[in-house]
Amino acid sequence: MHDLTNARWRKATRSGQSGNCVEVATNLSDVVPVRDTKDRDGGTLTFTPDAWADFIAGVKAGEFDL
Repeated sequence: MHDLTNARWRKATRSGQSGNCVEVATNLSDVVPVRDTKDRDGGTLTFTPDAWADFIAGVKAGEFDL
């Protein structure tokens, strides 16, 4: 379990007005946590910084059907 006490959460830039959003904290050195904006206490996915960077690069390259 990671200590997310100091996580600085921000909403995804592609989030719409409907509230179907995710939040991410990229200020922690060893983990990148992601959570649902509408259910902040419902659980958090965590990624290594390298895995998160790979995911973001894949999204930008169009590798995922979002």
